[in-house]
Amino acid sequence: MTKTTRLAFALLSSTVLLGLSTPSFAQSGEVNIYSYREQGLLQPLLDKFTAETGIEAKVLYAGDGLLERVAAEGELSPADVVLTVDIGNLVGAEEQGLTQPITTAALTERVPEAFRDDDANWTALSLRARVFYVSKDRVEDTALTYEDITGPEWKGRLCTRPGDHAYNIGLIAQRIAAHGLDNTREWLTKVRDNLAYAPNGGDREGVKNILAGTCDLSITNTYYMGVMLNNEAEPEQKDWANSARIIYPDAEGEGTQVNVAGGFIAKHAPNAENANALIEFLLSDEAQQIYADTNYEFPVVASVAPSELTLSWGALKPVATPLVEVAANRAAAAALVDELKFNEGAQN
Repeated sequence: MTKTTRLAFALLSSTVLLGLSTPSFAQSGEVNIYSYREQGLLQPLLDKFTAETGIEAKVLYAGDGLLERVAAEGELSPADVVLTVDIGNLVGAEEQGLTQPITTAALTERVPEAFRDDDANWTALSLRARVFYVSKDRVEDTALTYEDITGPEWKGRLCTRPGDHAYNIGLIAQRIAAHGLDNTREWLTKVRDNLAYAPNGGDREGVKNILAGTCDLSITNTYYMGVMLNNEAEPEQKDWANSARIIYPDAEGEGTQVNVAGGFIAKHAPNAENANALIEFLLSDEAQQIYADTNYEFPVVASVAPSELTLSWGALKPVATPLVEVAANRAAAAALVDELKFNEGAQN
């Protein structure tokens, strides 16, 4: 493929592949970011970064397709840093050859080994936990395990989003890594047969249905509680959140399943030095506190505390399963969801 052809293909991918306009990126005094993260969370971080470093941060936001875009653009890609969610995206980027090693010392100094790549090709920037939201009125339990919700007393009382969503695939993959495929098949079958309805919607819908009395326990990410409690645009979500309380599954046992939001430096980053400066900033106490206070996520840096609201839900003990092992079992998790027809709901 000639350079001219590659350029034409890159431009086509920028405008047709994702239906997005192409930002005008230069290559000095700036860092170019492709981001799955929403602007409301990211912009306060980038404003601080620019104020402290003088490096201008330019961002392309998209809900999907950014890894495909970077791959299609190849060596002509303007992307320096890609910010994404879910361990599958981070490991997938490395496997596709889209990354280069992060060189800032902050990576090894500040990020626990479990939450970064052994070869420095990606890092977690924040954590989110897959927990139980339970009805304040109808559930007396104050501690539960993931195994507990397979019991007959939970028949017709569980709800969650579709099983093939990344959040649930991460949970199922972690269980395969920790407990094996056969054990997880049995567990997921019992969870499926305890569902109140065929899984649909997002994480917030499960909590909405707790208020409605449709289910008593929703498998949902922690940070949605803070997002709903502070949702002034849709104040009805405050009622949803106030109908439930959070239980961290296996808090006194093997720990609660966690996934990550993270980032990597693109293989052909035109501003690699600035990209490393951005990663270093995002791992600073200041930036980690913004993650905690703005989106109610858990800081990946141990010296930074979660927000006061997040701490009010209890203490998080993350499960010890390495994220790379979770990522390695995602395909098996997806196959299991299909095999069990999980998204059709209870089978008996």
